[in-house]
Amino acid sequence: MNPKAHLIAEARALGFVDVRVADALAGTPGERFRRFIEQGKHANMEWLATSEATRVDPRLVFPSVRSVVVLRMDYGGVAPPSPGPGYGRVASYAWGRDYHNLIGRKLKKLQARLAIAIPDVRTWATIDSRPVWERAWAEAAGIGYPAKNGCILTPSQGSYYFLATLLLNEPLEPDARVGPKCGACTRCLTACPTAALPGDGSVDVPRCISYLTIEVNDAIPTALRPAMGSWVFGCDDCQEVCPHVGLQRPEVPVELQPHNAWLDLPQLLETEDDWLTAVTTGTPLRRAAPHRLKRNACIVLGNQREGRSALHIAERHTNPVVAEAARWALDRL
Repeated sequence: MNPKAHLIAEARALGFVDVRVADALAGTPGERFRRFIEQGKHANMEWLATSEATRVDPRLVFPSVRSVVVLRMDYGGVAPPSPGPGYGRVASYAWGRDYHNLIGRKLKKLQARLAIAIPDVRTWATIDSRPVWERAWAEAAGIGYPAKNGCILTPSQGSYYFLATLLLNEPLEPDARVGPKCGACTRCLTACPTAALPGDGSVDVPRCISYLTIEVNDAIPTALRPAMGSWVFGCDDCQEVCPHVGLQRPEVPVELQPHNAWLDLPQLLETEDDWLTAVTTGTPLRRAAPHRLKRNACIVLGNQREGRSALHIAERHTNPVVAEAARWALDRL
């Protein structure tokens, strides 16, 4: 039995659309990540700095690693049209259920099947909540290349996919890298509403709408609020304009279908925080916590000049960040 061919067949049977291998001992471009941390481009995401060493060298988390298997699962089917004013857009990776749970279950099944077929194999699985630099390994394995918007991009297919890795103690034949295909195209740089893309493949994190709406716990800088437009959770602008994406989105698992593509913002603001926590549990929206979702909802309603009565409710919220965002929005109304 060819271990690599068996691995690929099992992974595809579980729904991974691409499976490629990198030599774990060949290393990743760690200096790029170190510069990112040293220059403070990770903003308040301190976990990136504290796990820098393990993200660059997988032997620190799995000493016997010989191969890094990179697995791709597509997300972002056809986007439903906007219901109209008063609704906020959600980035397509968060339309359905929590991908950590979905992919995590599939990885466990893959590990179990490999353990039966290859008795001596040892594995360690990751899906972006563990300290492995998935994007760098995806580049090394030939899944795609770092695009100008900071995403890993697969030529003619785009970047709407999740990455997972499986560290193996078995040496498997590595795949070839993919050469850069962006050329002179600057569509993503132009499309970014906050000018967060300098053009060198990095992201000016403190200006990125995805970072602002999900990771920032305090008030969003007022100068950047109008640029959020209708984005209430994350942002897809730099991916949507990429010519590699094309007009047809991929088929995605039912768990990732667009159940939460648009949020009713007045309803969100009128919902008690505890209930909002309950209804977002099991989805990526849980990451933002109720007060951040409500802060974002206020800003979007301010941009749309909508939702006066709901904003008055939010103005009385016990969290000062939500109350301030509501007052800002009411001033715009």
